[in-house]
Amino acid sequence: MVAIKKISSFDGNSTSDDGLFNLIAQDIEQQGYSIRPGALPVELTNALYIHQQTMETEKFKDAGIGRGGEYLKNEFVRTDEICWITGESNAGKQWLDWNAQLQSYLNRRLFLGLFSFESHFAHYGPGNYYKRHYDAFRGEANRVLSIVAYFNSGWVSTDGGELVIYKDDKDKEGTKVIPLMGTIVAFLSEEFPHEVLKANRDRYSIAGWFRVNTSIADKIDPPL
Repeated sequence: MVAIKKISSFDGNSTSDDGLFNLIAQDIEQQGYSIRPGALPVELTNALYIHQQTMETEKFKDAGIGRGGEYLKNEFVRTDEICWITGESNAGKQWLDWNAQLQSYLNRRLFLGLFSFESHFAHYGPGNYYKRHYDAFRGEANRVLSIVAYFNSGWVSTDGGELVIYKDDKDKEGTKVIPLMGTIVAFLSEEFPHEVLKANRDRYSIAGWFRVNTSIADKIDPPL
């Protein structure tokens, strides 16, 4: 597991989100992941939900695996569609600003060395899924912390589409997360295999990753 140094006090700037940031930090420190149902600020949740519902369909593309020239669509692995968040919209900017605050807090509290953040809207239609996988391969030190937010009201067990977080490769049961409105999930990217079970209705979310700076010579990472 990523080494996390514990400190007894935190001297950062106080914000209205510090309480939530503190809970997320405590969870990551103690167990490597955090599941906080309905904890994303209501104003931010509503802005992102409304924006995602009103986005033009053509802005979404079929999701794949890999980055850049290694990007590959693979329907055996995943069948969702995504749209990267650039901050051009007001809702997108609010989301990026909120995560910048979270990044700063976690770096001061847990010394994770988070350098940049990338994220996308995700839409799972009925029948869509994302099979068991890791967000980062051990030792590559690119994606360090994964974060997911959900925007689905009235979700019930028969709707499927749960995120399942497994503690290791041997775990067959995992911990299921219902994708309810405003739920926020964070976990160490290298440590936890996870999957999205088949959804039985339209399912909306954001997936994001905090990365460290692994630039070497003329190879820029994270990419500009």
